[in-house]
Amino acid sequence: MSIITGRGDDGETDLLFGRRIAKTSLRIEVLGTVDELNAALGLARAAGATDEVEAIIDRVQDLLVGLMGQFACLSCDETRYASAGYAQVTEADLDWLVATAKDFEARGIVFKGWARPGVEHSMARAGMDFARTIARRAERSVLKHHEAGGEVSLLLRLFFNRLSDLLWILARAA
Repeated sequence: MSIITGRGDDGETDLLFGRRIAKTSLRIEVLGTVDELNAALGLARAAGATDEVEAIIDRVQDLLVGLMGQFACLSCDETRYASAGYAQVTEADLDWLVATAKDFEARGIVFKGWARPGVEHSMARAGMDFARTIARRAERSVLKHHEAGGEVSLLLRLFFNRLSDLLWILARAA
């Protein structure tokens, strides 16, 4: 099957379970930003992150794929989504983000003012900072979607806030 289907030529795109939605919708904005975040993390990973940081990036990317699935599902299909066994971000995943950040803070990585990405001449660190800024944008788009009636759970709203904090810490640690 070709990636070129022409189905999006009318300004709409597919969600899960055969649902169609405008490409300009806030839900699609969330999906696009999360996809961009996933790609930015891939750049940080490929730029030579340590094995420990690479393992964290791998888990985060896995969570982002599940999260995109959740956003590609309308609320009327959430039960169907859960029944199908698709990946979902859970409270345990949010706890892992926080625990991982606190672990790095315990190693002495703390906020000492604004970062200057790239000053260390490390592509991995600059990549993590780039991913952090996209995570913040993803958080804003999730909140806009929620405020417009998109019914985003508190868990998913908090996820991006905690993730961007972790990415800031990882950029200092990478």
